Amino acid sequence: MRIGVPKEIKPDEYRVGIRPAGVEVLTGKGHEVCVEAGAGLGSGLSDTEYAAAGATIVDDPDELWRWSNMIVKVKEPQPDEYTRMQEGQVVFGYFHFAADRDLTDAALKSRITAIAYETLTAPGPNGGTTLPLLTPTSEIAGRLAAQQGAKYLERPSGGRGVLLGGVPGVEPGNVLVIGAGVVGQNAARIAYGMGAHIVMMDTDNEKMRRVGEVMPRQLITVFADPEAIRHYLAWADVVIGAVLVPGAKTPRVVTREHLRLMKQGSVIVDVSIDQGGCCETSRVTTHSDPVFVEEGVQHYCVGNMPGAVARTSTWALTNATLPWVVRIADEGVWRLRRSDQGFRDGVNMHRGELLNEGVASAHGLELAEA
Repeated sequence: MRIGVPKEIKPDEYRVGIRPAGVEVLTGKGHEVCVEAGAGLGSGLSDTEYAAAGATIVDDPDELWRWSNMIVKVKEPQPDEYTRMQEGQVVFGYFHFAADRDLTDAALKSRITAIAYETLTAPGPNGGTTLPLLTPTSEIAGRLAAQQGAKYLERPSGGRGVLLGGVPGVEPGNVLVIGAGVVGQNAARIAYGMGAHIVMMDTDNEKMRRVGEVMPRQLITVFADPEAIRHYLAWADVVIGAVLVPGAKTPRVVTREHLRLMKQGSVIVDVSIDQGGCCETSRVTTHSDPVFVEEGVQHYCVGNMPGAVARTSTWALTNATLPWVVRIADEGVWRLRRSDQGFRDGVNMHRGELLNEGVASAHGLELAEA
């Protein structure tokens, strides 16, 4: 198979879809890999390293997309890339279709096979499923969320001027984490390490029970009913939105009216923004311009948070994705789709047909028969 690795063009995105070690694995199995010049520089990976591993380096992204049977990238195709997508081409990366109608329409029109990292599943504990290609970046985003919350709580950054960890004789800050999944648990761990008071909310009692077994006893879990949400939003200095419905648009948990209950200069870090955000007032921001203020509350809504720590993120992500890249290249999409239900969940589109129920529901589109 001919595998192309383009340079990411989303603003402030420094990750890359494959490392040189992955190129070496793929070329060792007889596949061809083409890497756009400079694709790895944001992660500290040079063109020389890719070439030494067996990749062909090209300067022209149009040439790379035309040549490739499969594109492996990190973030969803950007508008400048829509016309590069070709019928029958496999594109493997994050898509978050439910939050982006224009991308959804462009991908359907191009008739690509879109395999989304964020919906590919694997067996989990107690008969459930996990999201193995979303987990690495969710862990990173959760840890960054606590850091960014602490930063933008500082007065020079527009915040209340509260130190999350406090000092002897002065109470620490209060952190509300909405969502007890991977993002929420990682955010809570870092906030706990800083010394903050932490409350975690969810509507899944079993999930909160499991969290209570593995997290420090100082973390309080609360069922996310409307009364509790109002109470703890007023209590919080930092709110971390970690709500996820896999493949679907994120439900709005925090409304504009809720913001008026919050402290002036408090901070919302909406990690759910890739799927539309869990706060009514959230909109996507970038690392270059990360925050805005609504109703006196700082909003941090960067759509690619892990891109800020590109080296760590690229290693963590490609450790998880490379085995799937190899399987797709070796077995082909449809053979793999027939044999692996988790991979089947990851195939969102094929040749103009929409195969993901959450995306279809978000946009009112017709769902093709599986």
